[in-house]
Amino acid sequence: MKNINNESLDNLFNAVLQLETIEECYSFFEDLCTISELKSMSQRMEVALMLRDKKVYTDIAAKTGASTATISRVNRCINYGKDGYNLVIDRLRKDK
Repeated sequence: MKNINNESLDNLFNAVLQLETIEECYSFFEDLCTISELKSMSQRMEVALMLRDKKVYTDIAAKTGASTATISRVNRCINYGKDGYNLVIDRLRKDK
């Protein structure tokens, strides 16, 4: 896979790291992204959470509206990716 690291992405990620509250996240991401982009990202996160809970594709698709292609892609990232989903999900669950 091509390395996507660059200064522009560093600037974006550093900006995200400055956000301190859910309200600040809403403000920033609503300015940055379209509603469709936000819905897609939140859908993929819901898919990841359900996959980690060992839900089956048909249940995930029914609950989230995600295509099987999207579910497969998220599953591939969870199992063979850079561990970004796993890192975040583990931290979210640790905080509960």
